[in-house]
Amino acid sequence: MAGDGSAMQGRRSSTFTRLLRHGFTDPAAAERLLDVPELSAVRSDPVLLEALGATADPDQALIGLVRLVEALDAGERRALLDTVTTAKPLRDRLLGVLGASEALGDHLARHPADWHALVTYEAADLHPGIAEFARGLAAATDPDALRAAYRRCLLGIAARDVCGTSDLVRTAAELADLATATLRAALAIAAAEAPQDAAATRLAVIGMGKCGGHELNYVSDVDVIFVAEPAEGVEEIEAVKAATRLAARMMRVCSDTTAEGTIWPVDANLRPEGKNGPLVRTLSSHLAYYARWAKTWEFQALLKARPVAGDPELGAEYVAAIRPLVWQAAERDHFVTDVQQMRRRVVDNIPVAQVDRELKLGPGGLRDVEFAVQLLQLVHGRTDSSLRSPTTLTALAELAAGGYVGRADAASLDAAYRFLRLMEHRIQLHRMRRTHLVPDDEAGLRRLGRGLGFRSEPVANLTREWKRHAMEVRRLHEKLFYRPLLESVAQLGTDDVRLSTGAARQRLQALGYADPADAMRHLEALASGVSRKAAIQRTLLPVLLGWFADSADPDAGLLGFRKVSDALGTTPWYLRLLRDEGAAAQRLARVLSSGRMAPDLLLRAPEAVAVLGSVDGGLVPRDHAALEQEVLAAVGRAEGPEQAIAAVRGVRRRELFRTAAADLIDTYGDDVEGDADRVDPAELTDRVGCAVFGLTSATVAGALRAAVNAVTGNDARPLPTRFAVIGMGRFGGRELGYGSDADVLFVHEPHDGVDQEEAGRAALAVANEMRRLLQIPTADPPLLVDADLRPEGKSGPLARSLASYAAYYRRWSLVWESQALLRATPVAGDEDLGARFVELIDPLRYPAGGLEEEAVREIRRLKARMESERLPRGADRTIHAKLGRGGLSDVEWTVQLLQLRHAGRLPELRTTGTRHALAAATHAGLLDEADAAVLDEAWVLATRVRNAVMLVRGRPGDTFPGDARELAAVARYLGFPPGHVGDMLEDYRRRTRRARAVVDRLFYQG
Repeated sequence: MAGDGSAMQGRRSSTFTRLLRHGFTDPAAAERLLDVPELSAVRSDPVLLEALGATADPDQALIGLVRLVEALDAGERRALLDTVTTAKPLRDRLLGVLGASEALGDHLARHPADWHALVTYEAADLHPGIAEFARGLAAATDPDALRAAYRRCLLGIAARDVCGTSDLVRTAAELADLATATLRAALAIAAAEAPQDAAATRLAVIGMGKCGGHELNYVSDVDVIFVAEPAEGVEEIEAVKAATRLAARMMRVCSDTTAEGTIWPVDANLRPEGKNGPLVRTLSSHLAYYARWAKTWEFQALLKARPVAGDPELGAEYVAAIRPLVWQAAERDHFVTDVQQMRRRVVDNIPVAQVDRELKLGPGGLRDVEFAVQLLQLVHGRTDSSLRSPTTLTALAELAAGGYVGRADAASLDAAYRFLRLMEHRIQLHRMRRTHLVPDDEAGLRRLGRGLGFRSEPVANLTREWKRHAMEVRRLHEKLFYRPLLESVAQLGTDDVRLSTGAARQRLQALGYADPADAMRHLEALASGVSRKAAIQRTLLPVLLGWFADSADPDAGLLGFRKVSDALGTTPWYLRLLRDEGAAAQRLARVLSSGRMAPDLLLRAPEAVAVLGSVDGGLVPRDHAALEQEVLAAVGRAEGPEQAIAAVRGVRRRELFRTAAADLIDTYGDDVEGDADRVDPAELTDRVGCAVFGLTSATVAGALRAAVNAVTGNDARPLPTRFAVIGMGRFGGRELGYGSDADVLFVHEPHDGVDQEEAGRAALAVANEMRRLLQIPTADPPLLVDADLRPEGKSGPLARSLASYAAYYRRWSLVWESQALLRATPVAGDEDLGARFVELIDPLRYPAGGLEEEAVREIRRLKARMESERLPRGADRTIHAKLGRGGLSDVEWTVQLLQLRHAGRLPELRTTGTRHALAAATHAGLLDEADAAVLDEAWVLATRVRNAVMLVRGRPGDTFPGDARELAAVARYLGFPPGHVGDMLEDYRRRTRRARAVVDRLFYQG
């Protein structure tokens, strides 16, 4: 007995080792399965183990085989096992299917006789076509029979697929043909159930998407559109109702779930008006919709339309009628915007946790290939009818044959698409579920890798190949559009693509370039020749052009790049910066296509492009003290006041560009794929305000030093008075925008023993010289110094002594002046004098007893008068960022009234910044958090609108631009995707309307 046990243990140990060698992950369970009585005839057959080991999942294949043989009667079991051991084609097909698909294994366990379906194709299996599948479904007179017949047909397709006797293209076409035959059978069942409806109408089913394109997956929604016409003698309305009932029943036959499972959902959401539109329309109704209301994506979808079921003549009429509309789509307004918007919507809808596993919709996924091919078809297919195949890989081959895509690029994209689709097929085949997610478990990845032929280290090899193909798709997605454009102008013979001039212009126009002829000239200037500069430009341009096309003004981006390159193209560090630092090139593209202000600054100082590539904080605003030190040193080296102010402006220009570039890059996201996290708008607004305050303060300090030097003859005689500049308004609040004036007060104090009049004349001379220097014409954004908030306004002295300010405020100060002084802060000049000016005004702006009611009423009267008198004639009150409803003025006056009333007893309210004061008032219980949030949000938004207008137009503005491109650029800056200008305006009105309601309650009624 002991010897027998040892022998048994030895046999088991030997079998265990063989099972491991053949790829089983649970050899002990496999041993038990091989010992079942039903496999007694084949358990020791080495051929069987070899065949099991060749499958995607040997453990699953063995379980499926055991379940199948257990479900068969004795005679059928012998027939099956005899065939398995003697007929290699059947053995490979059966075990291949069982190892790849748990769901088809379940089907065979329920319908064991269906194993015969795997024996029917012996001669390398020419594509059976619709007729063959129709015969396979012919006996299906009810939905469950149809579902079983569908799975039986699917067995044959899957078997040829996993055994390699059918490639991806043929498999996808067979699946589309099976879907077509199934739709026809389902429609026949629906018609048999309601013969009166079938007699009343002519119904055609139009296949869309992958079904229409003859490239279906194992498990997809089958997209359709229904078109109907009345049968002879039937009223149209009745015919459409009958067709709707037939169509709805046909859809339920395919999508209902019973004990036999489900086939697939039939999706009719590509119809006119989508889910909200009628399920069935007449042909004339379809055409009327497409003529007036259809969006670009609908024509893109119709590219794949083909009749699949129902009335064949009506289906042919439908396709003939819509086909011309498809090939005119690229001529529609907003064509590119619509296509880009659809792509972004697809990507944005992917859950963040799934992006890296998404085969279809993720970056470098299947949809990237399909969108690229379809866009090129729509652009060039309108004049070249050879490019109109609805099948992605066929269309890609046609584009290559026509010279619209390089053959090498097309071959790489073809290989990547096949690999990714094959992954998708294997993933779906396992459980027959509609999914495009790569498994995240070891077992799932192992099965997938083995199913794709990776027997050695399947997980590692699968992951490597998948990532390689995805990266290739991402690279080629841009190159497909732009590399042929370069080849068409550079004429270097490096590729076989030679777009005609007309085709190149068509492509540029379709990609958003408003002046394709100019764009072609810029490309030729940049890319032609054999110099090192041209070679690097040719490497960069395919990606840069894509980034430009993704902006609101591609033409400006390309023109700016040419100008910068003309200025710096021979500078070694510039070419090296763009070639070696991908982030620098992307940042440059973002800046150049953002509007006028930043590119104009860069073109006046091209060397500033270096800050875009700095890895040690090149885009971080400079420290205020360091900036002032640099400015004052430059003024000290200057030979005269004009040269001094030119040096000051040079520093301001560079720092203004640094600030604007950082703002734009953080707004749009600093990532090559454009999917990095954006910085919070409120944080960006504060950062810009502080940065512009710092560089404006430094500029004013430099202008003051230059003016003093001019008045004193470079210290030949000292200035007879101390002099300080007090920032007011947004300057004092450290909330300057790009186009803000610098509101100031000039204060001086005579040195001991100096005559008051002499000191006053000197101070006035300094103030006037400062203003003269800062008003010298320049191409830079101007910095206007506005002293109108001084006592007595424009009628009062430009500069006053501290004593004069004290006397005026003691006797004549009005409530509006106390309000204006809330934001006063020293910005340049004598620090001690500035501090004593603040001491002087604190009692006025923070009155100890708060405001009397008459003063409150006066402030309210002033605000109401300003609203009625200062808003420009014809301006829209709902979108004026400064004086309009819920704009800057509304929020600031509300906050300032709170400060005047309560800062005397609440020191935390003593701040010059609007947002800081708003937060302090909330913390002190003067505002509830909800009201404060509404006001804060509106203030930030209005500030960003003004900044956006300045960035886009290059000049200040308080309302949205009228030009469509400029308006689109503002929308992009504010975070709205292309085509959403209307949403931006509505969002602005909604937020400011809410803010105005709070202002009415707190300012006018509180």
